[in-house]
Amino acid sequence: MEVNTYSDLSHKILFQMECCSARQKRVVLLALLIFTAFYSTGAYDPLDPNGNITIKWDVVSWTPDGYVAVVTMNNFQMYRHINAPGWTLGWSWAKKEVIWSMVGAQTTEQGDCSKFKGNVPHCCKKTPIVVDLLPGVPYNQQFSNCCKGGVLASWGQDPVGSVSAFQVSVGLAGTSNKTVKLPKNFTLLGPGPGYTCGPAKVVPSTVFLTPDRRRKTQALMTWNVTCTYSQFLASKNPTCCVSLSTFYNDTITSCPTCACGCQNKHNCIKSNSKLLHKDGINTPKKDNTPLLQCTHHMCPVRVHWHVKINYKDYWRVKVAVTNFNYRMNYTLWTLAVQHPNLNNVTQVFSFDYKPLVPYESINDTGMFYGMKFYNDLLMEAGPFGNVQSEVLMKKDKDTFTFKQGWAFPRKVYFNGDECQMPPPESYPYLPNSAPEGSSAVTKLITSLLLIIWLLW
Repeated sequence: MEVNTYSDLSHKILFQMECCSARQKRVVLLALLIFTAFYSTGAYDPLDPNGNITIKWDVVSWTPDGYVAVVTMNNFQMYRHINAPGWTLGWSWAKKEVIWSMVGAQTTEQGDCSKFKGNVPHCCKKTPIVVDLLPGVPYNQQFSNCCKGGVLASWGQDPVGSVSAFQVSVGLAGTSNKTVKLPKNFTLLGPGPGYTCGPAKVVPSTVFLTPDRRRKTQALMTWNVTCTYSQFLASKNPTCCVSLSTFYNDTITSCPTCACGCQNKHNCIKSNSKLLHKDGINTPKKDNTPLLQCTHHMCPVRVHWHVKINYKDYWRVKVAVTNFNYRMNYTLWTLAVQHPNLNNVTQVFSFDYKPLVPYESINDTGMFYGMKFYNDLLMEAGPFGNVQSEVLMKKDKDTFTFKQGWAFPRKVYFNGDECQMPPPESYPYLPNSAPEGSSAVTKLITSLLLIIWLLW
């Protein structure tokens, strides 16, 4: 039975449950729960366990009918950023609050403000939707860390660029710490779905330093909202895949077929198609619908890992990232890789590199990203739609081997989303050496199906 995704397997099993006893149904459901726990680890990112986006509201002054707050968005994710067209922040007011004015951002709709005479609010909606301003807006509309079109760099790549902020003046609201009602039902798009935000929580007031750094001031009230990312919420299928090759085997292990789902296979375009010369073919759509190059894997992005050279004390890997989406340029792209020998990286030739050590005692993960103004932009599909580099690593004689697929990465993430790896049994292997057995997922599926069959 071919199973490409968790959803495929669950549908097949639930279909078979229509004709089984109550006891067998319980066994099947138990097996499905076990598989869910095993398979859904991607919803929690073990390579960045503390990664989140924190939205902080600092009330800096009270007004006759409300308050003025500075809203700061901090991206504490090490390798997941928000690219164009940028973040979108929403919430629900607890009472009948309105937004009198904003600096550094704007709401997408004003709403019905017909009951106001003279001074009309910026937004009267119960559920305002806020977006960042574009670069180049007039100076009197700017605020510190604003006006980047909603682009938010990852903390690991650019801590300065991982902050966005704006100022909002709220009316018809509480005018003291006791009467203010916190907004609720926060939502964050970055730029698409994937983020889930918790409730606002009052925290100790933020302390600020004056420009001369000789005096401290304090917010009148502060509350935080924490938003976390789930790849399963963002996309039904992976958005990238991994292919492998080596110097010691002519076999090239390609990305799995339909690794990213084949829902776009009827709308893809061949690399030699005359349609590519049509005006506007590369123009992004409002709904971000991709235009993919026709491939067997149908992924927007492919990461290729090539074991290139073996020296006495070192070994060299070539890493190439290829874009197959004709409507997407990836700015500030990141590539996170987990491999045991990343604890001894000697040189990275064309990318910037930073070790990721979330557990301190384990140093097996690193983040690659483009050099600023050189290759930090991955162009759309075509002759310039790729970036590549080589990595030189020093061998640890106690652990280094080319056997059993040791030279290949354990996990690969592009822009914070985990890429689909090929099954281990298809890895290139040493001459005169048998390929490895089934993957852990394949073994688990087989075991579950065997249990179900025995109890049928």
